[in-house]
Amino acid sequence: MKISGSTTLVGVIGNPVKHSLSPVILNAAFREAKINWVYTAFETPEEKLADAIGGIRALGIAGLSVTMPHKSTVCSLLDEISDSAQTLNAVNCIVNDSGKLKGHNTDGDGFLDAVKHDAGLDVAGKKVLVVGSGGSARSIIHSLGKAGTAEIAVVNRTKKKALDALELAGPIGRYVEENEISEVVSEANLVINATPIGMSDTGDTANFPIEPNLFSKGQLAVDLIYHPISTPWMEALRDREVETHGGLSMLIFQAARAFKLWTGKEAPVDAMRKAAVHEIENKAQ
Repeated sequence: MKISGSTTLVGVIGNPVKHSLSPVILNAAFREAKINWVYTAFETPEEKLADAIGGIRALGIAGLSVTMPHKSTVCSLLDEISDSAQTLNAVNCIVNDSGKLKGHNTDGDGFLDAVKHDAGLDVAGKKVLVVGSGGSARSIIHSLGKAGTAEIAVVNRTKKKALDALELAGPIGRYVEENEISEVVSEANLVINATPIGMSDTGDTANFPIEPNLFSKGQLAVDLIYHPISTPWMEALRDREVETHGGLSMLIFQAARAFKLWTGKEAPVDAMRKAAVHEIENKAQ
């Protein structure tokens, strides 16, 4: 793709952001769709966030992805935010509509798209267990609640954080005590690891978020970690014939929703995945 005077610019803001896979994923999408857009990373310290948002308006940047630590702080700097972003108090995608900035949150719905794509699972009427209650877990709990899930159970080291996250689930939410984990896991159609346990750059690859021997064949598990592509937990579950998928799909499908919000077109997810896998494998060498 040739950059020209009519190239449309989008990007990601966060701190740090140099490690982000988003430029690889979205530039692959623009190339595949044959549109003259370019996506880059803007490392943005917290004290410069308001200046950065003013810069989008001034320069006519078409949109931004937003990552840590700005997802909540940015809300008050925008002209409008979607219902989901408002409920979560977190924006991960900004659309610049002729100077009017609207914030969205595509994380949770991106997760549901990913599970549908990877496993063919419609979560309506299903029992789901979420391990963790951070930002990703919260967005997923919110989307699961809207999608008609039968039960959303949460296990977390800090009970207060779990209960805060469960408010997003409404009446179908359930806090899981330590002695209930075995029973809840055995009944779950889907178990999601939304903690960093098993992530290659934390060094914490020895522990499991939930003991694999509590699972049985026919269940589905998703680990939101995408580096490594297959975590020790996923491999242990596969040994028990449990269907497992990693977090790369959520990353791709939340980006696919941002792509559509910005361009109005369906995202070429296969090209996005191929570019992401290639980048991760290269980094691992």
